[in-house]
Amino acid sequence: MSAIAFDLPEDVRQIRDGIRKFAETEVIPRHLDYQNIFDNPRLKYDEDGRLSAPVRGLIKEVRMASAKAGYYHMCVPEKLGGGGQGMQAYYACWEELFRTCGPHNWMMLYALAHWAFGPSRLLEKVTDRARDEILAPLMSGEKSMCFGLSEPGAGSDATMIKTRARPEGDGWLIDGRKIWTSNAPIADYCILFAITNPEKAAVRKGGISAFLVPTDAPGFEMQRVVKLFGHIGGDEAELRFEDLKVEPWQLVGELDNGFAAALYGVSLGRIYNSARAVGLGRWSVELALDYAKTRVAFGQPIAENQGVSFPLAAAATELHAAHLMGLNATKLLDQGHPAIKELSMAKVYSVQVGLKAVDRAIQVHGAMGLTNEIGLAEAWQYLRIINIADGTNEILNKTIAQRLLKGDVEL
Repeated sequence: MSAIAFDLPEDVRQIRDGIRKFAETEVIPRHLDYQNIFDNPRLKYDEDGRLSAPVRGLIKEVRMASAKAGYYHMCVPEKLGGGGQGMQAYYACWEELFRTCGPHNWMMLYALAHWAFGPSRLLEKVTDRARDEILAPLMSGEKSMCFGLSEPGAGSDATMIKTRARPEGDGWLIDGRKIWTSNAPIADYCILFAITNPEKAAVRKGGISAFLVPTDAPGFEMQRVVKLFGHIGGDEAELRFEDLKVEPWQLVGELDNGFAAALYGVSLGRIYNSARAVGLGRWSVELALDYAKTRVAFGQPIAENQGVSFPLAAAATELHAAHLMGLNATKLLDQGHPAIKELSMAKVYSVQVGLKAVDRAIQVHGAMGLTNEIGLAEAWQYLRIINIADGTNEILNKTIAQRLLKGDVEL
């Protein structure tokens, strides 16, 4: 019996079930076959902190296999050659992938085109030449991209970016820095945001443009991999640009109006992270339930103790609410509503209860919950990060309050 009184559309259910089977046949077996690499950080990462060549090759295999199966670009508009699925399908599939694979089988991240790593609706805004040159390899999974927005002094307030694009001939020269650029260490292209009109930018009336840039272009430098939680490698990078030449065909959207693309990308990130939190939360609760039913202490399964079972009941209750919020917000988006308040609510609530669920699952497992092989500590790290990424909880609460104060009080 479903816990939800309404069904997802039939096509969304079929795609969700299909991408789960894809993960079970194409992702999880690769992790098992190459476990010696994935479990050894010195084989997983190069000395500079980037994912090693064998791992990058496996990621590419997953992307291309998923593209061939029709899942990778399923949410890309049909006119670009994608499946044209909406935001509810995007949410449902990400939630299913994280619930099925957990943190260990992390290459499922490449079974569906993440908005900042692969093709999305953002490619509707590129020029014909850019589309001709980069669309095919992005859609096939052969190539990937990254999204260069955040800077050392411009995080939550992204309008404070300092990277500048100064006119040069019929194009621009870009100078500046970016940080927290996910996928940058292995990306082939970057959508890069820079100030093109300082006067407009100073009064927050535009002045920011987006450009599509190959990561091997002269003047584009990955300065370092940003490492988190004591890991020896990572997926985030700090970038530096010096006299990086870009031409008019590399412009994404309208000149001086690129911030709209940034906001769209962040909105997609909030859907993704809401689904990620619910999926990993469900994975962790189900893992803890199985453990609690088999782990015996003082002559009985620990599931018989309210101190064990009640926190899991609370976690399941919160995740159920978060799941409904995510489905509702994405349905509103698919209906054409902005859903600013609702998506902010879904993201801020989902990431908090997802983190709590993993923490409770760790507690149920006791010391075993802290070990590498269980995966709960890794899930906790992921969810701790997304309580900050794509809008901190504090920023989202501010957005919700602003919407309420403006009269958007329907709940």
